[in-house]
Amino acid sequence: MPQLDFSNPLIISQIIWLLIIFGLLYYVLAAYALPRVEGVLDERRRRIEGDLDAARAAKAEADAAMAAHREATARARAEAQAAIASALQQSQGEAQARSDELAARLARQVEEADARIAAARDAAMGAIRQVAADTTGALVARLGVTARPEAVEAAVANALRTRGAAAQG
Repeated sequence: MPQLDFSNPLIISQIIWLLIIFGLLYYVLAAYALPRVEGVLDERRRRIEGDLDAARAAKAEADAAMAAHREATARARAEAQAAIASALQQSQGEAQARSDELAARLARQVEEADARIAAARDAAMGAIRQVAADTTGALVARLGVTARPEAVEAAVANALRTRGAAAQG
């Protein structure tokens, strides 16, 4: 290598200047440039650590807020379910009361209708007895037989009783 020809008298001066320039460059870098770079790196590390601490604090806050939100949601859900159950129970009670009232009213109406039907049946039976007795008396008179009205009514009542017993049995 021709650069390292130590027989050349200029090579020693070149090496000395190399060492002087290298020393000056090292001193300038060590005294001025590297401390500034180190300061920038330290500032950056502090900023990153501060940001990480802030992020941890924000995460802790968010976790606490999320827990509070979940608790509030669970409490609201429980209150809503309790309100729904209460409203359902109340409406079922009201519906049962209305149903009982309607059943009682319908039972009264059925009893009243049965009483009217029984009265109408008794009136109709009385009218049938009277019509049957009159018709029987008229037929007996047409046949030329005289019969007492009490005897005709007793015979009609007996016939109706016999027919009623046969129809029921």
